[in-house]
Amino acid sequence: MQAVALTKQVTSEGAPLLILDRLEFSALPGESVAVVGASGSGKSTLLGLLAGLDVPSGGKVFLDGIDLFALDEDGRAALRGRLVGFVFQSFQLLPALTALENVMLPLELAGATHARDEAAAELERVGLTQRLSHYPRQLSGGEQQRVAIARAFAAKPRLLLADEPTGNLDSVTGARIIDLLFRLNEESSTTLILVTHDDQLAQRCQRRLHLENGVLVGN
Repeated sequence: MQAVALTKQVTSEGAPLLILDRLEFSALPGESVAVVGASGSGKSTLLGLLAGLDVPSGGKVFLDGIDLFALDEDGRAALRGRLVGFVFQSFQLLPALTALENVMLPLELAGATHARDEAAAELERVGLTQRLSHYPRQLSGGEQQRVAIARAFAAKPRLLLADEPTGNLDSVTGARIIDLLFRLNEESSTTLILVTHDDQLAQRCQRRLHLENGVLVGN
């Protein structure tokens, strides 16, 4: 993954507001990178751009050597589905689906022929074999985040983006989720880029990107 002169500017109250200013960095396969900085420094905006969920005002993002923003919206969605996984603070599980069905969903959308077996195997990796038929409301916060992690890794992404993955968890559960995230990251050689205010989590990463008012001040 590589970002080149990545810039995001919006209009606020009739005046231009620069959120990200010509960011330049890359991340190697299997590398873990923490994005840190104060609230409002542009961290979540950066994650949205790296995923192609938002469009930059300038610059480029290359995923697997492909210029993400040279593609149209459908092309970006297809590339994202093939190469990118997500873990969110709020879990983002579908409440009407069981744990197994939540993990199966991206596999089915990708056309996997053995989605059920692959999803069950991912849930086994995160220690939830006994929770396959449970709905999100029947799971603890830590269990829901483990389902979300299993879903993120199920499609074997090249890049995993995590936005405050321990933000809604107590410290003990959060520590377990951190251990799980990095174990799967190492096993899968997936590039991990995560936004966090958790210093313990940031220290586990191989590198930090420090954003300050939209500018990269350390990498």
